[in-house]
Amino acid sequence: MDIIISVKQVPNTADVKIDPKTNTLIREGVESIINPFDAYAIEEGVRLKERFGGKVTVISMGPPQAESALKEAISLGCDEAILISDRAFAGSDTWATSYTLSQAIKKIGSFDLILCGKQASDGDTAQVGPGIATHLNIPQVTYVKKIEEIKDNKARAERLVEDGFEVIETPLPCLFTVVKEINVPRLPSLKGKMKAKSAKITIWGAKDLECDPKYIGLEGSPTKVVKIFNPPPRKGGMKLEGEPHEVVDKLVELLKNDLPR
Repeated sequence: MDIIISVKQVPNTADVKIDPKTNTLIREGVESIINPFDAYAIEEGVRLKERFGGKVTVISMGPPQAESALKEAISLGCDEAILISDRAFAGSDTWATSYTLSQAIKKIGSFDLILCGKQASDGDTAQVGPGIATHLNIPQVTYVKKIEEIKDNKARAERLVEDGFEVIETPLPCLFTVVKEINVPRLPSLKGKMKAKSAKITIWGAKDLECDPKYIGLEGSPTKVVKIFNPPPRKGGMKLEGEPHEVVDKLVELLKNDLPR
């Protein structure tokens, strides 16, 4: 089974900075980690390889520093890593990002399954995984909490919904986005760390992927961020003290006074 895992390196929450000119995240020189949801995708991909054999290829789109995230993925059991990096990709929104990643997957060639985390912690859009599937014209199942079975060129999975879960069967190849309920990610082994240390990361740019310039980077992104700002701090507020029944009486009285007469 050939599995492709798309991961993203994201800034630590406390270190998020915005470029005031472009209204995009500043990633260079900022301490970064593998997007937490992507760690579950890595673990699930490695588990499937252990069950069915095959190969796990991990890809990431980002600046040169994202190479460290790919090496970490290799230390966790992935076999090969590809960094999609080019100044031409800077400022890509979710549509341009999913287009670029789909071009990389087309260049990789045949695959059975693509795994992504359900969303990234910096954007929280949950759009890139479905966008990749759309560009590749393959089935997708989002919010997957369990992969029940893969056989006869089909996969059956449980996906979270608001009031429980659904069981969905889909033909391969397909794309799954996974949630944290799917597994518990492992820690890298010593053998894995040694492999990652000597691993060679393949780097592809826009020309390698034969990307259409109209669909990449800031200019190729239909989403335009006009302004980013911190919300003003909340003011006022009231703290009610006393015994529970006294607090309830005070609250009821306050609410009654605010109701229209």
